[in-house]
Amino acid sequence: MAQATATTGAATFEEFFESERRGLFRALCLMTGDPHEAEELTQDAFLHIWERWDRVREMEKPTGYLYRSAMNGFRSRKRRVLRAARVVVQPLRSNDPYEEADLRDAVLRALGKLGRRQRAAVVLTDLLGYGSAEAGRLLGVKPTSVRSLAAEARAAMKDELGAQR
Repeated sequence: MAQATATTGAATFEEFFESERRGLFRALCLMTGDPHEAEELTQDAFLHIWERWDRVREMEKPTGYLYRSAMNGFRSRKRRVLRAARVVVQPLRSNDPYEEADLRDAVLRALGKLGRRQRAAVVLTDLLGYGSAEAGRLLGVKPTSVRSLAAEARAAMKDELGAQR
């Protein structure tokens, strides 16, 4: 059924969504290793498609555009996480690319060990540059809670990265 949608064009966005959602989600689960992140990326990709549906439905392969949008979202998210990690943990500069790759991997693992709220607070404040008031509105908590969560996240990441050396 997904193939018919991709070649003939779905009449509605809802039909396209229903025919492609499960396959995209599964592919993103395999890529990310995290069903929650895969679900977010799936939703973001479909939102991207929905905003452009009048043009996308006319494409020869709208499914390809959907997957490309999801991959771009995945790569963008990964870059933001790495940028946040560089802000949070200022590593010593190394000319060894293998050492740098190991450090990036360690930082991603350290971020993965944080609680969801801590990770969100440190990403919003350190990576995306939101103030604690704006981040608090986005998270539904007080600005002091955001500052506390971000500080706890930074300390936990420093501890985790220090223990790995």
